[in-house]
Formats: sequence, C-alpha cells, structure tokens
Amino acid sequence: MPKGQPNKRYTPEFKIKVVETMHNEGLSFKEAARQFEIPAHDAVAKWERIYLEEGKEGLYIERRGRKSTGRPQKLKKEVEEDLISEVQRLRAENAYLKKLNALVAERVRQEKKHK
Repeated sequence: MPKGQPNKRYTPEFKIKVVETMHNEGLSFKEAARQFEIPAHDAVAKWERIYLEEGKEGLYIERRGRKSTGRPQKLKKEVEEDLISEVQRLRAENAYLKKLNALVAERVRQEKKHK
C-alpha cells in the first residue's frame, strides 16, 4: 500500500461475505482476495481463522491497535487483608530468625574464645 494512504476498513458483513463465498465456491485466499479486490490475501486468511474459531460474531469485534494491559484487577477486600497479614507475619518471622541467628553466632564465637 502506498505511503500516506490510510488502511482500508472492511465491514463485518463484507468479511462474512468473503469467507462464506470462499467456502461455497472453494476459493483460495488469493483467489478470494482478487475477486473482492482486497490487496492482502493474508487478511482473508485471518478472517477465515476468526470465522472458524469464533463464528460470525467474531468478525464484529474490533481488533485493531495494541491490546490494553490495563491496570491489574483489584483483589477482594478479604483476600487483600489476608495477604497483608501474611506479609506482616512473614516479616516478623524473618526478624525473629535474624535475631536467633545472631544469638547462635554470638554463642559459637564465645565458645571458640573460651577454648
């Protein structure tokens, strides 16, 4: 497609007509694209895949542009509270283990000193 020319949009009805004609007449992607004056035969292949996987309704869904990653969905209040309390418990456990490790290391150092 030449520069400066916008991409052509095809209606869902047109896409359905192309795919059904292709199936009824046994046309290849290239033949269907040529018959309906579609510059890219790979668009016809994509329409057929969507038609076979999702049915006619799938061709009504707008699929242009990037998919939105969006914000992560909010957790339920109970789940969020459970996670926060678990994080607090694990932090306390880590602090306890660090102190215990320091005490054991101190005792080992003192025993080595007395020998």
